[in-house]
Amino acid sequence: MMMMKKKRKKSLIFAVNGQRFQLHTPLVDPTTTLLEFLRSHTNFKSVKLGCGEGGCGACVVLLSKYDPSLDKVDDFTVSSCLTLLCSIHGCSITTSEGLGNTKQGFHSIHQRIAGFSATQCGFCTPGMCVSLCSALLNADKTDRPTPPQGFSKITVSEAEKATLGNLCRCTGYRPIADTCKSFAADVDLEDLGFNSFWQKGETKQQMVTKLPLYTPANITTFPEFLKKEIKSNGHLDFESNFWYTPVSFEDLQHLLQVNDTRIKLAAGNTGVSYYKELDWYDKFIDLRHIPQLSIIKRDDNGIEIGATVTISKAIEALKLERGKNSSDLVFEKISDHLEKVASVYVRNMATVCGNLVLAQKYSFPSDIATVLLALDSMVNILNGLKHEKISLEDFLQRPPLDSKSVVLSVEIPKKAPTKNFSLKSTTEFLFETYRAAPRPLGNALPHLNAAFCAEIKYEDGSGDAIISSCQLAFGAYGTKHAIRARELENFLTGKLLTPAILYEALKSLSAIVVPENGTPDSAYRTSLAVGYLFKFFVPFIKTRAEKLNSVSNGAWKSNQFDEITGATLLSSGKQIFEFSEEFHPVGKPITKIAATLQASGEAVFVDDIPSPKDCLYGSFICSTKPLARVKAINFNSNSQPERVKAVISFKDISESGQNIGSMTICGPEPLFADELARYPGDRIAFVVADTQKHADIAANHSVIDYGTENLEPPIISVEDAVQRKSFFEVLDFFYPKQVGDVVKGMAEADHKIISAEIKLKSQYHFYMETQTALAVPDEDNCMVVYSSIQCPEYAHSVIAKCLGVPQHNVRVVTRRVGGGFGGKAIKAMPIASACALAAQKLQCPVRVYVNRKTDMIMAGGRHPMKITYTVGYKSNGKITALQLEILINAGMYPDISPVLPKAIIATLKKYDWGALSFDIKVCKTNQPSRTAMRAPGDVQGTFIAEAIIENVASSLSVDADTVRKVNFHTYDSLSLFYKGVAGEPQEYTLSSIWDKLGTSSNYNRRLAVIKDFNNSNKWIKRGISRVPIIYEVSLRPTPGKVSILTDGSVVVEVGGIEIGQGIWTKVQQMTAFALSSIGGRDLFEKIRVVQADTLSLIQGGFTAGSTTSEASCEAVRMCCDILVERLTPLKDNLEKQLGSINWETLISMASMQSVNLQACTLYVPAHSSAEYLNYGAAVSEASFPIKLFYAVEVNILTGETKILQTDIIYDCGKSLNPAVDMGQIEGAYVQGIGFFMLEEYLENSDGLIVSDSTWTYKIPTMDTIPKKFNVEILNSGDHQNRVLSSKASGEPPLLLAASVHCATRDAVREARQQLRSWSGKDGSDVPFQLEVPATLPVVKELCGLDSVEKYLQWEISRY
Repeated sequence: MMMMKKKRKKSLIFAVNGQRFQLHTPLVDPTTTLLEFLRSHTNFKSVKLGCGEGGCGACVVLLSKYDPSLDKVDDFTVSSCLTLLCSIHGCSITTSEGLGNTKQGFHSIHQRIAGFSATQCGFCTPGMCVSLCSALLNADKTDRPTPPQGFSKITVSEAEKATLGNLCRCTGYRPIADTCKSFAADVDLEDLGFNSFWQKGETKQQMVTKLPLYTPANITTFPEFLKKEIKSNGHLDFESNFWYTPVSFEDLQHLLQVNDTRIKLAAGNTGVSYYKELDWYDKFIDLRHIPQLSIIKRDDNGIEIGATVTISKAIEALKLERGKNSSDLVFEKISDHLEKVASVYVRNMATVCGNLVLAQKYSFPSDIATVLLALDSMVNILNGLKHEKISLEDFLQRPPLDSKSVVLSVEIPKKAPTKNFSLKSTTEFLFETYRAAPRPLGNALPHLNAAFCAEIKYEDGSGDAIISSCQLAFGAYGTKHAIRARELENFLTGKLLTPAILYEALKSLSAIVVPENGTPDSAYRTSLAVGYLFKFFVPFIKTRAEKLNSVSNGAWKSNQFDEITGATLLSSGKQIFEFSEEFHPVGKPITKIAATLQASGEAVFVDDIPSPKDCLYGSFICSTKPLARVKAINFNSNSQPERVKAVISFKDISESGQNIGSMTICGPEPLFADELARYPGDRIAFVVADTQKHADIAANHSVIDYGTENLEPPIISVEDAVQRKSFFEVLDFFYPKQVGDVVKGMAEADHKIISAEIKLKSQYHFYMETQTALAVPDEDNCMVVYSSIQCPEYAHSVIAKCLGVPQHNVRVVTRRVGGGFGGKAIKAMPIASACALAAQKLQCPVRVYVNRKTDMIMAGGRHPMKITYTVGYKSNGKITALQLEILINAGMYPDISPVLPKAIIATLKKYDWGALSFDIKVCKTNQPSRTAMRAPGDVQGTFIAEAIIENVASSLSVDADTVRKVNFHTYDSLSLFYKGVAGEPQEYTLSSIWDKLGTSSNYNRRLAVIKDFNNSNKWIKRGISRVPIIYEVSLRPTPGKVSILTDGSVVVEVGGIEIGQGIWTKVQQMTAFALSSIGGRDLFEKIRVVQADTLSLIQGGFTAGSTTSEASCEAVRMCCDILVERLTPLKDNLEKQLGSINWETLISMASMQSVNLQACTLYVPAHSSAEYLNYGAAVSEASFPIKLFYAVEVNILTGETKILQTDIIYDCGKSLNPAVDMGQIEGAYVQGIGFFMLEEYLENSDGLIVSDSTWTYKIPTMDTIPKKFNVEILNSGDHQNRVLSSKASGEPPLLLAASVHCATRDAVREARQQLRSWSGKDGSDVPFQLEVPATLPVVKELCGLDSVEKYLQWEISRY
């Protein structure tokens, strides 16, 4: 049979934001993604590359398809980094610019994002806007009642989940949730947090009128011209020499029969997010045009889902089956489980059958395979010319499918109880699914998943439960594929459910669910299987009390296992602050500058700058070895070497240049390894090619010939470094002073804890925008470099040294940074330097956008540490002496590591230790150089302090809160520990903050409530903790320049870089205030803060340490004072002549009279004001309608921790902008949650990072933040030595997240005590250390991997 007789179109036709695009097939590479096309071939830059894996949401677009037969448009989000361009033929794409922009007006989504302060760096914001837009559009298509004007049909619950798969590293998510909820018809506006639209005390009607109006009809997602083309031509079919679109099984079979051809079957293409494909295919076959593969067939036997049906469509179909009988409930529970798979924009692309194929071919840890396996699902396969139907179990056990076999559909049978004709018993059918993952609501692979169905028969009279049949499936636990526990099913069938039978079953299960060798947390995964089976069956077991009292079955309620009733996501939060008009507009909560630009995607980041003519692209080749000679670099055959233009290494540095990649006060780091690679991630070379994709492919296909002969073993750990005496020197200035007499303090102690150990791991910055730079050669051997960097001045100097040119030949420009957190300081320098070196060598522009994996390997991250301490203390908990030994793993080069001792001790000194001594060594190891990360050293120091306090409290069997309070500083002890920076007595606000937090939250009462809860609940435990911080900050010299143009508009330059912290907003406010004495109160809108340019404003320094905003503000104020001084005489004269005079006239006259309208200064803080202390405190808790307040909650079966409520009080002095500072506090706190609870930056035995993707590294998401999140900014009054009495907010609040870790420890302690009672042990638990991060496996292990077995043994003994 001749295939595809119908002539296909040879042009790819689609629309983007209403614009028509038509691409001829010779120009279309079938591997090109929609993201690549949008960023490289259109002016639409809102679509960002965050990960390239569909794991972050930065690249989300709205994809719309038109069905002419129904005259209906289907709108849904997709991840454009995974969507193949050829797959969008006949579709319409809408990006955030397409919703609204500066020319056409911003959409209400953009305006509300800005007004709720829901954007900081702004890199993720356009994707957030598109996700929200999709949720609103689809809600408004439902038949729900018409909502009030300005609102959508979306519900609050749906709105909270609208951006669930979108990552944000800056905001802490709370304002994003509020933005989404503001559109919901059922929202209570009073529950929403602070915004710029209404003020406290206004009525709900006033609030509604002030919200930017939402009108669904304003969004047109599918243009009429494309509808007309589709109507006139039918469904547009597209085909090329590489891309095929069969429309029947016959067509497909014909295409599959071609020999010696590498074939890729395409539907959603989401598999490449996990299994990276770097090889070339000869043929792409798009399966979506075969009608039989898109079926969803329902009948009395069940549901059949075709091969191209997406997970989202399957969820919709399963939800339609909702009813009251057991089979409908099964389908409902399947749909609920599938909603926890991936994220919405991935589920909209990924197919159910494709997921099963990944599980079968590659052992993908599939949830779908496990759930469907428990139901005896069937799979239909096309194998050559043969159709066959096999069980899913057989399918998974078969050898991997070859390229000529296609899964056609999967059949999910209906399940119902067997008909029972006995009058002496009743029958119940049960089905449940389970998964344990770092994120409860999806976008994270499970540690284990399970699905169980069973038929339970109840004997009348006795109420005993007998298992008539059961089907038990387990998967994702470190095995090739999901399994059915057949032997266990046979054992349980026919058994009367008793504690003894269940105990035997669980023992058998432990021998069945055994992860393969090398699987992380293997014992934890087995314990999950045991816990889930226990949870499934235990409600049907009669306890001893029921036996004695003849109580009917059911005392085991399912809610004994439920973590929280009610909302799963953020429910509400309060933001409390004061502001005044004293320094108008400084101190007002003004919306962040450029927030709407960020939301629409028009804010320009480095990679958004159009590529200059003849631009080339680079990618780094990094070492995978900790110490090895680099003998040669080669490329395998698939690297397309003709696309590679050069391979730049240390050999390409000119004689006048230096091999330098970065520089700090502590020393340099080479740009490239020489003949010796000294750590995993060491930059060996820089591949330059014609596109970023080709450069990355070449780098990935590089083959390095290593040699290790005659080399000493690498130094991997701090213990190795101590043994080999490998340390960096720490200057006296950075080494803190001891306090008091430790020998005397130890002698005074009643008790001692000797040589206790703490180990702290690393953390990755996870800025949404990875490292990026663009270098453009200029005339006369000059170089212009656009860099996403926090310290352009330092990059300027390094680039000049590397190129061997004077510094005046180099210009570094930075407009904004897409998240930094310290990682875009020193670590950004070599990125810029490599581009500049390649551009110098090749005499053409060179740019790089570092892929996420390479970025994670090179980043270094936060400093790991090993701490050993000895502490002496009195019986009342008062500590008399503390002795510390701290080993810091600094990596191969110093970076900022020698500065850390000072930071560690500064925050650790928040308690009065009596006497304090320490020995801190900065270890040089064959690891990536660790670098600054938000609160570097400070966060480790505060945790060390809390761990010691917790240990002391545990040893005394007293509450840790009591020990904290008894060790609080008096002002005298504060002055002793913080000599020279303690400030005046009235500035020490920590004690008042602590008491205020305790009183306002009824802390003591809640402790009692939690105790009652824990006594009443076996499998859920709650804990609470209140933690203080003292954070020392330093101001640095900072430049500023203010220029008044002839029309009265003002241009401001500062050394600080806008990285999302709102520096431009505060600087603009300060400029308006400082010029107000001659320009009036309305200058704010006339001012623009512009990008940093190292030849325009020198001595910019570092944007770091939380104080750059206030220092930049002071520099600008000094500039304005100069201008005011120059303009005042002129204004006085003009007023005498003309009376009142406006600003524009004044400036025009000044210009004509040659008054210098530009002022530049360098603010150098006085010694008395260069350093000061910040104070704050946090408590984690939760409140419910019955007015009882709980705390952090731990699930003993899984180790999952939920933060039910957090209250923070933080002293900002007089905030320069409370809206900005509120965002900094919340964002820092949530980033701290990541460090303490979630983020594992793991390495292999050589030190090479293996947590190198969004699949393996999990930052907090909307479903992991506090359910109730309250923040109060304390206005602590006048601080004469501060900038307008303000204090820093960027880093200190991160430390408050230690309260979550301590509260988790509190809950774990309860679980351990309960476990001891089940084991027949008396007395208190032995002290334990809760690791950081306190992930699910860590928490579960401390709660008891065998807690279920111990409980059943205890129950059996009482039975």
